[in-house]
Amino acid sequence: MSKISSTRRSMLTTGLPVLIVLGAIVWFLSRHGSDAQPRPQASNAPVQATVTAVKQQDVPIYLNGVGTVTALHSVTVHTRIDGQLDRVGFKEGQDVAAGQLIAQIDPRTEQAQLDAAVAQKAKDQAQLANARLDLRRYADLVKQDAATRQTLDTQRAQVAQLEAAVQADDAQINSARTQLSYTRITAPISGRVGARLVDPGNIVHAADAGGLVVINQVDPIGVVFTLPEDSFVDINHAMRASPSPLQVDAYARNSPQPLGHGSLLLLNNQIDTSTGTIQLKASFPNPVHDMWPGQYVNARLYLGVRKQALAIPDEAIQRGPEGTYAYVLDDKDIVHLQYVHVVVIQDGIAVVDKGLAAGQRVVVDGQYKLRPGIHVTKVQDMAAAAEQSK
Repeated sequence: MSKISSTRRSMLTTGLPVLIVLGAIVWFLSRHGSDAQPRPQASNAPVQATVTAVKQQDVPIYLNGVGTVTALHSVTVHTRIDGQLDRVGFKEGQDVAAGQLIAQIDPRTEQAQLDAAVAQKAKDQAQLANARLDLRRYADLVKQDAATRQTLDTQRAQVAQLEAAVQADDAQINSARTQLSYTRITAPISGRVGARLVDPGNIVHAADAGGLVVINQVDPIGVVFTLPEDSFVDINHAMRASPSPLQVDAYARNSPQPLGHGSLLLLNNQIDTSTGTIQLKASFPNPVHDMWPGQYVNARLYLGVRKQALAIPDEAIQRGPEGTYAYVLDDKDIVHLQYVHVVVIQDGIAVVDKGLAAGQRVVVDGQYKLRPGIHVTKVQDMAAAAEQSK
């Protein structure tokens, strides 16, 4: 009897922990097994989205580049003769007109040379007049056999020699007058003068490298900018197709407002192989001096207009492994995925030439909630959404 009791006690002692472990396993599997089951997917519940219609409109074609404002013409004014600088005829930083006095060199030396040349001509002219009278006398004497023909020929040579001397005197006078005119230095172009480089009283030389002052033409003014070499063909075709110079707009680096509207002057005759860019230059009216030499600007070159292009906001364009696409709504507001070909994106507008038609509605906001087949309710037009956000 005691033997049977001990056996039962041993079985209870051994089996109870096993039952506890088995129960725990069953409870764990039942609990977490249910979590491992796939949850039912959400149904195609209607969602809200902002849409807009595909528009057919004229879209400008342009290229953007970075450039520098430069003087359209720049001249360093030099003296052409050596002498003392008597005075200057400008104030630093003022606008000057072409022909305006810039500087005056002491003219006394050049004036003396001119006076000497004029006096020499007067002397030679007097001698020439006397030689011509002698020539007429010798001609009469030869007719009367009172003088030899050799004497007459010698006198003719004397007259010709003095006539040549008078011509040389004229050349010397012109040269002296030119040298004298160099003492008065005038502005070769209209523009803005910079800092004075030489003060009155200094001796200046024609060989001086620095010059007297620099004049920059700032109205009109130029902009030099670069574009990638891949743009060359499009620019060249646009220049050939346009009867007038291509339009260029200049913008400040951090402003959407244009500083000026100009026209293209130059498409450089070679591509810079070190940078892979081509240089262009444009001219801009600059009456109020909004643009200044050395200023960095953004340049926009207009190549033409793409007529009646299909345009949508760039927010509607999505990108996937198979390319660009957009979500399109049909007449029943059901979403469809439509692959499109984007020609260009600029100013927040995407131009599409394949995949869409004018008047179709595309989703521009809320795409993360969409997938093909979903029904869209509370469709909100993009213009109305913009009004509500104000």
